[in-house]
Amino acid sequence: MSQFFQIHPDNPQQRLINQAVQIIKEGGIVALPTDSCYALVCHLDDKDAVTRLRRIRNVDDKHHLTLLCRDLSEIALYAKVDNQQYRLLKAATPGPYTFILEATKEVPRRLSHPSRKTIGLRVPENPIVSAVLEELGQPLLGTTLILPNEEEPLTDPEEVRDRLAKLVDLVIDGGACSLQPTTVIDLTGPEPVLQRQGRGDASAFGL
Repeated sequence: MSQFFQIHPDNPQQRLINQAVQIIKEGGIVALPTDSCYALVCHLDDKDAVTRLRRIRNVDDKHHLTLLCRDLSEIALYAKVDNQQYRLLKAATPGPYTFILEATKEVPRRLSHPSRKTIGLRVPENPIVSAVLEELGQPLLGTTLILPNEEEPLTDPEEVRDRLAKLVDLVIDGGACSLQPTTVIDLTGPEPVLQRQGRGDASAFGL
């Protein structure tokens, strides 16, 4: 059975953040709130945890998983970012956007898109996720919490606990989230391309 932490959405209790990070370091899968929907996250370098994450979502290795980063400098470690891309990222982070960028060699091969060598990255604007990322000291690997054969993400932490109690190691209750996932913008070409309209305003990118 998974653990269930109630963490303050604006002032996360450091003791609980530390415990959540320890669970992640030990290979756990965590359901937590973001500035869009609830997400499933795990340790970037834990192959078994990544496999479990994909199994819960019922997605194969062609499905983009996302790196949740603390800031722009961390994005630049894992993605190739030119000056124009940097300006766009700076204007929209932190926030409810996922950016598709060309992956660097820092990204394990199993995480980048196999045919295009790209990776999805984001800097979420949520105190709980920010605190977890700060304590962990590196990105989290994540995916929107949409269960197989369903179209809407889960947003109620009590429902998340009821439905995923035997599948994840920790559910963080940080209050209800948005029903809208992130807006996904592909920055790998000469112009930004809108891949999915979500909570983020795409007009900032001329879309």
